[in-house]
Amino acid sequence: MSYPNDQAPQGYPVAYVQAPVYIQAQPKGLSVASMVLGLVSIFFGWTFLVPLLGLILGIVGIKKEPAGKGMAVTGIILNGLMIAGWLLLIVFLFTVGIWGAAASVNSGNA
Repeated sequence: MSYPNDQAPQGYPVAYVQAPVYIQAQPKGLSVASMVLGLVSIFFGWTFLVPLLGLILGIVGIKKEPAGKGMAVTGIILNGLMIAGWLLLIVFLFTVGIWGAAASVNSGNA
């Protein structure tokens, strides 16, 4: 049965369909930046500042952006590993330098 103007006759229930509610995307900029800097620091690990900045952004990202927690944790892990690698390299070079200096002094006395 067809009704004029697509209206139901009086007395009949009319079904209303609610428009979908779109959830606003939560910001994830700090978390993404931390993860990207972690990945960049793997390939360009010659700098100490990039992993340090990525680590700071990851920590702030976890606190301020719960939607990007996974990316922030990934960034913290990658940047933390790169900083640990730098610290191990510095300790290694310092140790080798001390041994080299000690060997040089001992060989000069003989």
